[in-house]
Amino acid sequence: MHQPAYWILRCEHRLLTLSGDAALFPRGHAADLGHPENAVHVGELDGLPCHAADVAQFPDLPGSEATPLRAIFQLAGPQLFMLAGRATQLLDWQANHRFCGKCGTPTRRKADEPAMQCPACGLLAYPRISPAVMVLVRDGDKLLLARGAQFKPGVFSALAGFVEPGETLEECAAREVREEVGIEIANLRYFSSQPWPFPNSLMVAFFADYAGGTITPQPGEIEAADWFPPNALPILPDPISISRRLIDAALQER
Repeated sequence: MHQPAYWILRCEHRLLTLSGDAALFPRGHAADLGHPENAVHVGELDGLPCHAADVAQFPDLPGSEATPLRAIFQLAGPQLFMLAGRATQLLDWQANHRFCGKCGTPTRRKADEPAMQCPACGLLAYPRISPAVMVLVRDGDKLLLARGAQFKPGVFSALAGFVEPGETLEECAAREVREEVGIEIANLRYFSSQPWPFPNSLMVAFFADYAGGTITPQPGEIEAADWFPPNALPILPDPISISRRLIDAALQER
């Protein structure tokens, strides 16, 4: 790594950022930052390579701060948030596959592709993503919004859940809505997708129409759910998430 690069350094689930710097992350050679070990290449930033590494402690740089990943969106916008999210996912992948899941041998980074390889049995572990669907159900102008047990106080959102093995996105959407609130949907329509690094999801968002049933929140999963008219919405998710974009798009269609 002879060329200067940007560095996304992580320590105890926080990232090193520089206040007042438009690029947000430190730039320099590995020696300038304490020779971070096991760095992974995550892309480019302002025409320079960008690497990420886990460190035991941050280097002492002027104006530096330890910043949670979610705060990157408010500090620097979606592009740097997505880059930081990719960095944290690759660091998690590297940390979680230090040993072979089949025979327990310490793994090595493969030189020609993003994979951790077992030198004993040859098993390859690639970076993983977990697909999940998000569904905003509509009944006329009313939106079906629900509140999960892990949400911030007062926040309601669209329904969401992970795709199970052997399941299509469409089957997952119908199942999750049925399980979480007890209703049936029809006319499923793709909206958009978003990488979501908490910890390694790909959110695939849909609109759907109400097709029958009575709202029955799933015990232990959904604290509350209801139909909300556009003029009486609850607190909505932060703009960082595709759930907010999905809800905003539905409101704009009116």
